[in-house]
Amino acid sequence: MTDETILIEQLKNIQTKDKAFRELITLYKERLYWHIRKIVISHDDADDVLQNTFIKVFKNIDKFNQESKLFSWMYRIATNESITFINKRAKKRSLDIADYQQELASTLASDDFYTGDEIQIILQKAVATLPQKQQLVFNMKYFDEIKYDEMSEILETSVGALKASYFHAVKKIELYIKKEAN
Repeated sequence: MTDETILIEQLKNIQTKDKAFRELITLYKERLYWHIRKIVISHDDADDVLQNTFIKVFKNIDKFNQESKLFSWMYRIATNESITFINKRAKKRSLDIADYQQELASTLASDDFYTGDEIQIILQKAVATLPQKQQLVFNMKYFDEIKYDEMSEILETSVGALKASYFHAVKKIELYIKKEAN
């Protein structure tokens, strides 16, 4: 039995669920936070979405069928929660999602929780110009170093489509950075 299988069994057992859930949070909180943060950009918003993600995981662990890895399943929930969050915020402000994300990216320099330099801010602004799927694929491949087969499980898309999305994302980012340099 793998450690993940044991953890899942403990999460599904009423007597061990709370302790196992605390362990799950310890194991995955940071990775999920940074994944969410790349989508919603704001630290406070990322904390809120992370909390919502763990609430969904806690409530739905009994429905987890183990067809994918636990982390892939949680990553999918975090991705969906992040996209829902960002769409609601953009709609509330009557903005197109791309415009809203551009606006968020432009506030990074003044964010007390952002530690990146000027080059990283330019990269984040470039990523924010991409269509949502390309943003996800780029962030997962470039920053999180997730393999295409695992990404395929998370995003429920073929490996070929993911490779194409990543290729197009890189080209668009290169173009954006060249434009910024001039």
